[in-house]
Amino acid sequence: MADKPSFFITTPIYYVNAKPHLGTAYSTVLCDVQARYRRAKGYDVKFLTGMDEHGEKVEEAAREHGMEPQEWCDSQAPYFKELWKTLEISNDDFIRTTEPRQTRAVQYLWDRMRESGYIYKGSYDGWYCVPEETYFTETQVAHADEDRHTEGQHLCPDCGRPLERVQEESWFFKLSAFQDRLLALYDEHPDFVQPSFRMNEVRTFVEGGLQDLSVSRTSFDWGIKLPFDEKHVTYVWFDALLNYMTAVGYGNPSEAAKKELAFRWPAQYHVVGKDIIRFHCVIWPAMLMAIGEALPEHVFAHGFLMVKNEETGQGEKMSKSRGNAIAPQEVIDLLGVEGYRYYFMTDVKPGEDGAISFSRMEQVYNADLANSWGNLVSRALNMSVKYFDGKSPEVPEGWADRPNPLRDVALGIEGRYAAHMDKIEYDDAKDVVMELVHAANHYIEDSEPWNVAKDPARAGELQDIILNLLETIRICAHLLAPFMPETSAEALRRMSHGDEAATDDLAAACEWGQLKGGLPVTKGDALFPRLAKK
Repeated sequence: MADKPSFFITTPIYYVNAKPHLGTAYSTVLCDVQARYRRAKGYDVKFLTGMDEHGEKVEEAAREHGMEPQEWCDSQAPYFKELWKTLEISNDDFIRTTEPRQTRAVQYLWDRMRESGYIYKGSYDGWYCVPEETYFTETQVAHADEDRHTEGQHLCPDCGRPLERVQEESWFFKLSAFQDRLLALYDEHPDFVQPSFRMNEVRTFVEGGLQDLSVSRTSFDWGIKLPFDEKHVTYVWFDALLNYMTAVGYGNPSEAAKKELAFRWPAQYHVVGKDIIRFHCVIWPAMLMAIGEALPEHVFAHGFLMVKNEETGQGEKMSKSRGNAIAPQEVIDLLGVEGYRYYFMTDVKPGEDGAISFSRMEQVYNADLANSWGNLVSRALNMSVKYFDGKSPEVPEGWADRPNPLRDVALGIEGRYAAHMDKIEYDDAKDVVMELVHAANHYIEDSEPWNVAKDPARAGELQDIILNLLETIRICAHLLAPFMPETSAEALRRMSHGDEAATDDLAAACEWGQLKGGLPVTKGDALFPRLAKK
């Protein structure tokens, strides 16, 4: 463990009031691509996902289905785990907030908070949104109703649904005490919130003033009880946010857990949807400051997936009532799992809202995967099999140093690619790889190996052409592996380079000239069969 640096990345833990949808899958694949990339870069990766199972919203969902809350949560877990398996998610841990390790950690947190002096007992009288699990001040509610012209209706500023008036005894967290420290954090670490325009939202919110936060409830009991006041259960966000530390040993007194916590914390990335950015960029760092723990290095907030209206060209919110909701399986049925991963990671710009459509999915799949990457693999491997007796050409001395158009593009490619991958700029990283793929397809047309093969005097030239193409495929397979691990591994296997798929030195693997010659080559079926227009 100690010989490799830690890289700890997390998804939000997902509510169990409904089955996983396109948005939850998007967050999870986003993290998976980064986790796979970091493993290839030599990190000891911890990739965490899981389920948020406490709170009034979950209790209501269980009641609607005629179940006890725990029974309901248990019934939902397989849907998440099965979808993650289908989407080739490589998570190392799956945490559920109903597990004993989370109860122990949350109760340990309460004791630490009490010692810190940043919690106190009082009473709460205000507005609460059950679906959003968020408290709002009178001013926030009034402004939202005024903006919507719904004065007096007391609708949620975030989701627009009716708010509940909550009046109950509560423990409060002194969030107001952390305004200056949070603003200093944002000044000192401007990349704490990514993308940068999200930081502006967070800063503006904090500059507007912070209210102390009600962090316990007495009106229902589906939650973790306070160790020193058992009439109260923990406010769901005070519970849920701690999962990130629970999973790496927080609150566990064993020496092994302490060692893991020291190695893993702080996390490098929390990846979240933009709708929960305040919890992760305001409340969570304040909680950690209160108990003297290190802060995560980055919170990356992605946008929402919307459906493109083919008539207007505008993005619309997905909803069952509009009839435009898309389930993950529908996209998998169209593109396959690897096509699904590629489309959402490269055509939807990370951090921004993305308008998706089946027509655009087909366009991207056919252009990038079927006609470009898949076509390159098929043509180059077929020519190697045909012209070199089912093998790759032998590598002549000096081949790797000879200038050629593909070598020129490939030199330094891993560095250009990594500069974008490090910042979750997947669309730009893809462009770096596809530049080489397109160059290789043009190279085939320009060099005309089928004509070169007719002239025995040009055997050395043919050898170089095929070696250049196979080396290009080898490098591109490595760079595309975080997005499409199975097809990249298959491309390498067909060139008898399958042992490279598990590399932990991506830079070395992508150096031009690593191809081994004289090995069996298999053409195989098309990696990405072209989608026919319906």
